[in-house]
Amino acid sequence: MATRTDAPTRREQILKEAARLFAERGFHGVGVDEIGAAVGISGPGLYRHFAGKDAMLAELLVGISGQLLKGAKRRLAEADGVPPEAVLDSLIEGHIDFALDDRPLITLHDRELDRLRDSDRKLVRQLQRQYVELWVEVVRKVYPELTEPTARSAVHSVFGLLNSTPHLGRPGALPGRGGMAELLHRMARGAFGAAGG
Repeated sequence: MATRTDAPTRREQILKEAARLFAERGFHGVGVDEIGAAVGISGPGLYRHFAGKDAMLAELLVGISGQLLKGAKRRLAEADGVPPEAVLDSLIEGHIDFALDDRPLITLHDRELDRLRDSDRKLVRQLQRQYVELWVEVVRKVYPELTEPTARSAVHSVFGLLNSTPHLGRPGALPGRGGMAELLHRMARGAFGAAGG
């Protein structure tokens, strides 16, 4: 979602508006007609793209978990011969991009994950575990004194810090995006340093 630079497809437009509306008013507080109106089509027209709201929610939450994992794997693949500190910085930057650009998805994950079918929820959790393990491996290279459980706890703590962006207030009240990204990056590295110190 945040990584695309070309024009979004109709399906992506629907997902973006569904995420925004679900985050603002809750999954059950939004009807297909409202989602359709947000993208300029009728509510029933949405059924050409999705079986229903449940399918939209599943695609949003499974999709973002998959994108985070894929992005982290790409960053690791591009980091051949790069010092571990720079790899960790790259992972942090990728997660900050998500946290700042896809704030509705963080809210949606926090509030609505339990509404997914068991199979979709298990897939989200599986993708998230793989994502965490990639981070743990890099964190332990930067901070070799950390045990695996401590590194994993540190990674989860940093995710909590970075994923707090929906609770920071209105974007206009915050430093600009660059300033916010820099602040989050410093705080994430500081948290890892404290865990290793």
